[in-house]
Amino acid sequence: MKRVGHGKGFREAKTQLSHIGRAPAEHGGMVNVPVYRGSTIISETLEEWERRKQNPITNYGRFGSPLSRALEAAFCELEGGHGSILFPSGLSACSHALLGIVKAGDHVLISDSVYGPVRIFADQVLTRFEVKVEYFHPTQHSDLLAKIGANTRAVYLESPGSMTFEVQDLPTLCAIAHHSGALVIMDNTWATPLYFKPFEHGVDISVHAATKYIVGHSDALLGIATANEQAWPLLQPSAHHFGEIGGPDDIYLALRGLRTLAVRMGQHYENALKLAQSLQQHPAVDRVLHPGLPNDPGHKIWKRDFLGASGLFGLVLKPMSKAQLSVFFSQLRLFKIGWSWGGYESLVLPVEQPKRTETIFSLNGPLIRIHAGIEAASDLIADMHQALQAACELRVSRADHEHH
Repeated sequence: MKRVGHGKGFREAKTQLSHIGRAPAEHGGMVNVPVYRGSTIISETLEEWERRKQNPITNYGRFGSPLSRALEAAFCELEGGHGSILFPSGLSACSHALLGIVKAGDHVLISDSVYGPVRIFADQVLTRFEVKVEYFHPTQHSDLLAKIGANTRAVYLESPGSMTFEVQDLPTLCAIAHHSGALVIMDNTWATPLYFKPFEHGVDISVHAATKYIVGHSDALLGIATANEQAWPLLQPSAHHFGEIGGPDDIYLALRGLRTLAVRMGQHYENALKLAQSLQQHPAVDRVLHPGLPNDPGHKIWKRDFLGASGLFGLVLKPMSKAQLSVFFSQLRLFKIGWSWGGYESLVLPVEQPKRTETIFSLNGPLIRIHAGIEAASDLIADMHQALQAACELRVSRADHEHH
């Protein structure tokens, strides 16, 4: 869906989010665009049918509806791209962005800290199509420079990195890619369009798991990809040729979630940073992985390029037994173990050793991924600290028992 200009004059994101992608006059005065469910779009006359044949999106439900086009237009404007298109999941947006660019014999370079399912897709699907897949060190642009070649068609970035939160020097990496004629795809799910503007830093296609912060309530699955003018003719057919489209109810929930994105993200940002700061000096904590902390390796680049942070960060604990780790998780009251993130709720996830081929991510103890929800920060801090304390006390009580 082409970008529309009715929100360009808004100075603040909160105002923009409340007004883009809406057209009450076209929908009986409804504040929100109604849910459109349907496959067949009928024409009353031959002449009408002939006109619609020139524009496929007006003659069959698979090509969208007024609802899907409203979300695409709103998101494209928010992201600052040329066109956006919806997918049934975040991974679908990631995979079809790649499929739209590459062909047999091409070379793809992917950040070593990429989202795990994208790595699996690249290794197990792209390679079947005779695409050469290679990974590079996420924070050493010299590694990308050494590996990129004339047949490199795409460079896939994610910043911060999945699970380990390395911040990439995106403008430098994009410049290297473009110098070699490659297009850049970036996963911008963590920061959302509010806290990182991908096209201002050289990205060609920005992908999102809208399942996360866009929907915001953990009750829908959706992906969105946005492209600049150069990449749009490659991205759009990739979705249509594979028959990809989001479900109408999920699209409706995403468009509704967009309205409160700025308010929710502000709370996630504040809560996660306060929680991360409180954990830095805890005796059970080895490292806190949050680019908003001044001592984080990626802090300077994050502060230069990003406008904020989300609720997702990592925690490396000091060595502890499986029994202690079990106590830690069982004692949490506000945080629940969950695979996804980006909803209003607070989550924790035990993470095994992240898969890396070009880097080594050393762990002295368990790695925990944390998503700070929109509860009161003081309650989240108290809950996390009491659970860590319970784990520490188990070690002390066992040591006393063995001593006696």
